[in-house]
Amino acid sequence: MTGPHPLLNRLFDAAMKAADPYDLVAPHLPPPPKGRTVVLGAGKAAARMAEAVERHWQGPLEGLVVTRYGHGAPTRQVEVIEAGHPVPDTAGEDAARRMLALAESLGPDDLVLCLVSGGGSALMSLPAPGISFEEKRALNEALLRCGAPIGEMNCVRRHLSSIKGGRLALACYPARVVTLVVSDVPGDDPAVVASGPTVPDGSSGDAALAILDKYGIAASSAVRALLANPQATLRADDLRLAHNETHVIVTAQQALEAAAEAARAAGYTPLILSSSMEGEARDVALVHASIARQVVAHGQPLQAPCVILSGGETSVTVRGRGRGGRNAEFLLALAVALDGLPGVHAIAVDTDGIDGTEDNAGAWLAPGTLALARSKGLDARVRLLDNDGYGFFGALGQLVVTGPTRTNVNDLRAIVIETDVL
Repeated sequence: MTGPHPLLNRLFDAAMKAADPYDLVAPHLPPPPKGRTVVLGAGKAAARMAEAVERHWQGPLEGLVVTRYGHGAPTRQVEVIEAGHPVPDTAGEDAARRMLALAESLGPDDLVLCLVSGGGSALMSLPAPGISFEEKRALNEALLRCGAPIGEMNCVRRHLSSIKGGRLALACYPARVVTLVVSDVPGDDPAVVASGPTVPDGSSGDAALAILDKYGIAASSAVRALLANPQATLRADDLRLAHNETHVIVTAQQALEAAAEAARAAGYTPLILSSSMEGEARDVALVHASIARQVVAHGQPLQAPCVILSGGETSVTVRGRGRGGRNAEFLLALAVALDGLPGVHAIAVDTDGIDGTEDNAGAWLAPGTLALARSKGLDARVRLLDNDGYGFFGALGQLVVTGPTRTNVNDLRAIVIETDVL
C-alpha cells in the first residue's frame, strides 16, 4: 500500500474546497455604516474569514480575531491573535478581554462584523465574575476527557462565560452586529457554534449544572451559585439584540454534497448518511461497517461501486493511554469491524486539519491494513482499547497530515466500496 485509494483524495479535496469560507463571506457583507466598522471573531476559520472581509470590504476596517496556534492568516487591518485549543490559555483570555473593551467603545452608527467558527469557545475563554480561569479550564478538560458531546460542552461554557451566550453582542449595543458563521455543530444552530458569542440560546444554568452532574464533574460553590441564578442568563428575546443579523455561510452538508458530486463524476454512487452524526467514535464505526458489509454481501442499500459519506462530530471516552483523536479512533474501530473486507477503502478526517490534539487530520484505511499491521507486530484490538489510533496508523504510514486548513465543518468520513478487489 503506497497511499489511500485515489478517489478518497478527490472526495477530500472537493469537500475542503466547499468548506473554505474565503469565497463565501462576500455575499453576506452588509453595506458600510456611517460610523466605524469593527471586525471581531473567534475560531479555527476566523483568520481566513477576516482575510476574506479585508479583500471585499469597501472602506476602513479595524478589529481583532482569535484563532488556534498555527491557524493565522496574513491580514493587514484586522489583528490576528493565536491562542490555545482545545484547552484554553491566557492568550485567549486576553483576546476576549480586548474584544469586550472594543465592543463597549461602540455607538449606534457603528457596525460589528462578528466572524464565528468552531473552536471559538475554547479560544475566547473569559470566565464570568467570581469564576477563576483555572477552574473553568479544569472543567473544560474534564468535559473533554469524559466524552461529552460538543453541544453539552458548549452549554457549560456559555453559562460560565462573560462573552459567550450572546454577551459579546450585548457589549456591542447600541452598535449593529452582523454575525457570519462557519458551522461545526450538528444542526448548524448559530447559538451553539463557539458557544454563541452573539446569539443567546435561551438554555438555563440548570441545564449546564445537570451536565456537570451527569458526568460526575465536581464544581465549586461559586460555579453552582452562578448556574443556579436565572438572572445570569441572557434571554434570546432581549430587545437590545433585536436588530442584529446572523448568517450561517458554511456547513458540513455543503462539504458532503461536494464530495458526493465528486463521487458521481468518478462513476460511483454516493450515499450521505448524515451531516450530524454524534456518539462514541467506535460505535459510529460499527454502524458504518455494517452498512459496508451489507453493500458487499447484498447490494443494499446501494450497489458497488459506491461511496458512503457522513459528517458530524463523534466523541471519545478516554480510557487508555494512547494518542487518540476521534477520527483515528473511528477508523481503527472500522478496521477491526471490517477485518480486511476486500474492496473497501476509507478515510476519516477532521476538516480543520487537527484530529484532537495531534498533528494529523485523521487517517486512511485499505483492505490490507490489518495484514500490514500484523506483519509489524501491531494488534489493532489492543491499540483500540488503549485509544491509540494515532500510534497505530502512524506506525503504518497511514496518517493524513494536512496542516491547519483554516476552516472547520467538523468530521468527514468516506468509505469507497469497489465491485472488485483493487
